[in-house]
Amino acid sequence: MISGTTRVLGVIGDPVAHTASPAMHNAALRALNLNYVYAAFRVAPPTLPQALAGMRAFGIVGLNVTVPHKQAVMAHLDEISAEAQSIGAVNTIANRDGRLVGYNTDAFGIVQSLKADGGLDPLPPKVALLGAGGAARAVLYALLARDEVEEVLLLNRTVEKAAALAADLDSEGKVRVGSLAETGPIGDAGLLINATALGMHPREDVSPLADPSCLHEHMLVADIVYNPLETVLMRQAAAAGASAINGLGMLAWQGARSFEIWTGVEPPVEAMIAAALEHFPA
Repeated sequence: MISGTTRVLGVIGDPVAHTASPAMHNAALRALNLNYVYAAFRVAPPTLPQALAGMRAFGIVGLNVTVPHKQAVMAHLDEISAEAQSIGAVNTIANRDGRLVGYNTDAFGIVQSLKADGGLDPLPPKVALLGAGGAARAVLYALLARDEVEEVLLLNRTVEKAAALAADLDSEGKVRVGSLAETGPIGDAGLLINATALGMHPREDVSPLADPSCLHEHMLVADIVYNPLETVLMRQAAAAGASAINGLGMLAWQGARSFEIWTGVEPPVEAMIAAALEHFPA
């Protein structure tokens, strides 16, 4: 029950009405009997500085940050973790006695999901990554941090954008850049990650792959999209005999890491996933 001592957590973005984060985090808080509440706050881009001033003024313990604020928020923080600096985006803010510290938990989220949901540990030596936006940036950072990953095939509709991302993050020459229209080389990979929005609601009838013949039974396909829970890409993977997972695990694991940063307590991820599944029914 909310009282005068209840501490506040939340998520800021625009829009945020669709988010599953309140359902996930409040389920974890209830399971652990912690006196916190998690809410969603719509923050239009021009009001971002005021929102962060409000975080300090109201003593809000922690915030998740979603689109379109993940990059813009960095200029308003007192400290940013090395990982978030490298990725170039913040998705978690902790209020340390009025000092706002930024983190990025997306890289942690994808690796944990690949382990827990995809059964991959270690990761395969060759990985294909689709997209070069903000989500792809965190995923690429996570892949390049893994010693067992020898090569990442980075494919994007705009090859120049993929090349710029590789130049930013790849210091060891592990990344090979190409066009999303040329899917043939994906066949050499043991893991394919879709970090584009292709296939996400309301465009549920599209796939990021122009030709799915590159998919095979020795591959795991990880689609970071979680609405719908089963995407066209996942159905293509199943038809090719490949295993497939959606982005719900990544969402839950990155949220779990944020939760631990704020509270110092490891949350029950299963309860978070169950709450998210109720939010996004199949």
